[in-house]
Amino acid sequence: MTKKEALKLFEDKKVRTVWDDEQEKWYFAIVDVIAILTDNDYQGARNYWKVLKNRLAKEGNEPVTNCNRLKLRAADGKMRQTDVADTEQLFRIIQSVPSPKAEPFKQWMARVASDRIDQMQDPELSIDQAIIDYKRLGYSDNWINQRIRSIEVRKELTDEWKRGGLEEGVQYASLTDIITKEWSGRTTKEYKRLKGLKKENLCDNMTNVELALNTLAEASATEISKQRNPKGFKQHAEVAQNGGMVAKVAREQLEQQLGRTVISSAKASDYLLPSEETEEDA
Repeated sequence: MTKKEALKLFEDKKVRTVWDDEQEKWYFAIVDVIAILTDNDYQGARNYWKVLKNRLAKEGNEPVTNCNRLKLRAADGKMRQTDVADTEQLFRIIQSVPSPKAEPFKQWMARVASDRIDQMQDPELSIDQAIIDYKRLGYSDNWINQRIRSIEVRKELTDEWKRGGLEEGVQYASLTDIITKEWSGRTTKEYKRLKGLKKENLCDNMTNVELALNTLAEASATEISKQRNPKGFKQHAEVAQNGGMVAKVAREQLEQQLGRTVISSAKASDYLLPSEETEEDA
């Protein structure tokens, strides 16, 4: 499951949102919505939501009160567990909040959902949003350009796997491990462990050099696959290994020149993001 956090603006006020790729739905930070509807500050919105949540629970409104809780970044940069609602839940919550902004906010929510559908149909729009999100997180323009290119290269590679009749999921993950292991000396799991990652995306935590080498490996695997037209998983695995080998040679040559390894334990939060602390939010 992939969840991507983003900030949306309603009348210049921020609403923290998360897109869930697996469920294909938006989740909205409830306190942000309450603050907008009630013209309260953040603490006032928290208190309002606690009272409203208790009232709805007593009324037996479980579909509304059984909200998900996700770690979202607060204004001070810290990550806190926050009540979030999907679009259906949020519509029901809004109906319980008397506010002249209720209808405009519902219309805004509908536009947010529509924009996401447009992005799914037009990948260029999705890429534009990704650039905005990466800039907000503090990544450099050079890194962002490489990351966007790496996403395109990855898509070309998975298209090749799909054309070869491979199944998404286990087979894709296995081939990715082969490529990563070949060029870096570590499987994806081992690489993430080196960087201290859990559910975070590995590529989003690679340095410029690591990302460039990973992109070279996947691009090489794609081109070799197009030439050889492999059949079955075993042949695709050989192609994956050969693609990774191309990047391995490049890595070893670079390391020889530098006199050090280019495989880094650093992750994005070490040099881009504020330190994350687990704290409770509304």
